[in-house]
Amino acid sequence: MKWFLMVFGVVLAGQVAARGGAGSDFADIAGGVVTLPSAAASPEAVRGVVFTLPGPPAPVGSAPVAPAPVVPALVAPAPQAEPPKVAEAALPPIPPSTDDHPPVLRRARVFPAGFDSDSALFCQAMIGVWTEADAQALLGEALRQRLALGEEESESGLIFAFADPTGHYQELELDFANETGVLRGVFAYPWKMTWQDCRGLWGANVLARKANLGRTFYSYLNRRLDVLVDHTGKVISLGLY
Repeated sequence: MKWFLMVFGVVLAGQVAARGGAGSDFADIAGGVVTLPSAAASPEAVRGVVFTLPGPPAPVGSAPVAPAPVVPALVAPAPQAEPPKVAEAALPPIPPSTDDHPPVLRRARVFPAGFDSDSALFCQAMIGVWTEADAQALLGEALRQRLALGEEESESGLIFAFADPTGHYQELELDFANETGVLRGVFAYPWKMTWQDCRGLWGANVLARKANLGRTFYSYLNRRLDVLVDHTGKVISLGLY
């Protein structure tokens, strides 16, 4: 290895001497520095040749590489707990309809003063005033109609049956005279009423007459009221005139 370096140095020195002459001790060869012996030295004295070869270029600094972003691991969402089930409240059974309990009116209506407290007495106050159209304006359409018979079974008017909007009575019947067309009588059919109830409300100042099918007809002497009662004492109808 040393022999190779020495030979290489001698060859290189010869090339430098040919170019620049013997007056220079140092020559710059491609970035390398070569130390040559002086001219007075003998050829045998060439033994301390030191030269520096160009090294590889310094590595170009590379840009720092940004670390790869850390992707968080996907975590499945925890299942949501179902809301507690609320037990459905049991609905009360609908009671069966009977004649002993009148239906309750659910419609929101505004009635004239006194009509809601007793519809039959209110209609009695309209005797001589109301026409059939007036009655329908308050009571609605008539359910049916029948003839009103007078003396010798002659037709004297028309009786219209209406549902009671207040629910106090099963039905209200209004008797309109043929001659004038105005109201002349009212018949009310209670849901549950006895003759004893009538005595408690209006007293016993009556004239009693027997009717067919074991019924009794009571006519009050101190008020415009008739009461038809069956053989058990239950009131069938109230007649107001």
